[in-house]
Amino acid sequence: MKLKLLAIFTLITTAAFAQTDKKLTTQLQETIKGFHGQVGIYAQNLKTGETVAINADTLFPTASMIKVSIQCGVMDKIEKGELHYNQKLVYRDSLLYGGEDILGSFKDKDTVQLSKVAMLMITMSDNTASLWLQKLVGGDYINNWLQQNGFKVMRVNSRVAGREAIRKIYGWGVSTPYEMCRLFTMIRQGTAISPAASERMYRNMGRIYWDEHALSQIPPYVHTISKQGAVDESRSETVLVNAPHGDYVFSIITNHNTDQSWGAGNEAGLLIKKVPALLWHYYEPSNNWKPADGVGKFMLNE
Repeated sequence: MKLKLLAIFTLITTAAFAQTDKKLTTQLQETIKGFHGQVGIYAQNLKTGETVAINADTLFPTASMIKVSIQCGVMDKIEKGELHYNQKLVYRDSLLYGGEDILGSFKDKDTVQLSKVAMLMITMSDNTASLWLQKLVGGDYINNWLQQNGFKVMRVNSRVAGREAIRKIYGWGVSTPYEMCRLFTMIRQGTAISPAASERMYRNMGRIYWDEHALSQIPPYVHTISKQGAVDESRSETVLVNAPHGDYVFSIITNHNTDQSWGAGNEAGLLIKKVPALLWHYYEPSNNWKPADGVGKFMLNE
């Protein structure tokens, strides 16, 4: 209870003193001008409290970013002793989600530790692992945790009774850019479930395989946590950066995209690189780092 009160107090205090960064807002608005689709951005300098909000309270599909809330549900059950981080799980063929996921190569009745399934869900965004953990915890349980922690709209839709209609619109999960950043900030501050659970989640989220978009525009020697989401008409990324002059967090989500291609030149993918590049140099103006020439051929993650 004390932890939840601390989280609420911290967020209320931050909101009370938050001011809009008008200069940065103008720069980001110019960056997204002409994009063929819908864009939502929320960014906050966690040291100064200054924010940017562009469609930040608009509902967007989360795609795989909803897996961060599934992770919270898992950790909450571990905190309560209902699950154990290193317990053995038995894989069944019925869990398979079609695609090229690592867990999809498992055979029926193979065993694997919950910790490895959680790692695959976050690091590789393995869909089979994610749906397995969602089933283990329960979609309603995850949504109740979100509601109890003050999230007004972020919810898991897929395979949750009563959310079929909203799933048709937003897919697996729904959120706003602001609430995605709020969840990341809670994890950073150690107020998501407990300091210990937050610490474990922070480590998991700092080991992301999918680093070819937003993360490629942040120096590799700077620690980040992130989660990406991508379906045909919606591409998104949320990142918290442990920058030298102070942490900052941002979420960029796109929807109804005209360009639904999957190559390196996808319009939304390029935008998701432009925004963090702008933010990095804005918050760290004396740092001249930029991606190395020729690094693109090493960033073709598939």
